[in-house]
Amino acid sequence: MIRILFLADTHLGIDTPLRPRIQRRRRGDDFYANYTAALQPAAAGKVDLVVHGGDMFFRSRVHPSIIESAFAPLLQIADLGVPVCIVPGNHERSNIPCSLLESHPQIAIFDHPLTLVLTLRGLRIAVTGLPCIRHNPAGLFVPEVEKSGWRDCSADIRLLCMHQAVEGAQVGVQNYTFRSGEEAIRGRDIPAGFDAVLSGHIHRHQVLTRDLAGRRLNAPVFYPGSIERTSFAEREEEKGYLIIELAPGGGIRHRFMPLPARPMIDLTVDGSAATLEEVRAQLIRQIAALDAEAIVRLRPAASIPAALLSALSERWLRSVAPSTMNISWGIPRYQAPAG
Repeated sequence: MIRILFLADTHLGIDTPLRPRIQRRRRGDDFYANYTAALQPAAAGKVDLVVHGGDMFFRSRVHPSIIESAFAPLLQIADLGVPVCIVPGNHERSNIPCSLLESHPQIAIFDHPLTLVLTLRGLRIAVTGLPCIRHNPAGLFVPEVEKSGWRDCSADIRLLCMHQAVEGAQVGVQNYTFRSGEEAIRGRDIPAGFDAVLSGHIHRHQVLTRDLAGRRLNAPVFYPGSIERTSFAEREEEKGYLIIELAPGGGIRHRFMPLPARPMIDLTVDGSAATLEEVRAQLIRQIAALDAEAIVRLRPAASIPAALLSALSERWLRSVAPSTMNISWGIPRYQAPAG
């Protein structure tokens, strides 16, 4: 049996300005802390393989210092002899920035469809990976998988690693479900022969075993989800990574390993108070009652006059909130006149 550490959607570099103009808590620190925490079992030699399912970075171009910070723990893990496989995601525009990673013998970046055969614990593990298919993945998925040459490799265990939405995957507080359309891979298109599909892109942890018609998939699809809450649509989701154990012949089990995720709170600014002083006092009381680590999104009640809102700047909000809190307006406070 082999043990795999699977993480995805780390979005490193988000809210990490090199020369910040405003002094406030930065979300980028949360993401990097969870990234290093997720990799700790590999750094401690407790897994046989690390797979990153894509969207390592929050966009395609990031500062070299962010790239260096992201790659440093992976290089340390690879130096221990633990293979690391990385699938480029859509935020990297299907390509990981060039670096020392590409020359390390224990690190594979699937910037094109490829099947890599590893020997782990005496077993031959065929890892098939392909970069994110950004345009028409439903139509291109099958031929892209075949380009990897996976059928030509003999192996005891086969993995398919990707960064895609598969039909039936759900996201958001309203449980949006990916169905038909060019952006979702059809369950029936997952080839028979793989033991597991490891995919990034969907930020909620879930395991798909059937398609929307109820038919069993040829291989379960594992989504570890993102390592932190990236938007308020994820405010109710637990975050973490996966430890997956596989044995030849289809034996498979997994554990979701939770990571700390800061609470996200919507706060409505009540319009019943008559004066600016009363509104400010009310807001201070509301903020004081919240978790000091929260990420707070303010929304104005329709009854609040625009002139009063203009005095409730984000600078003032930060001055009355704990320094550990992120607080901001979630929508513009000012509306242009209709017509």
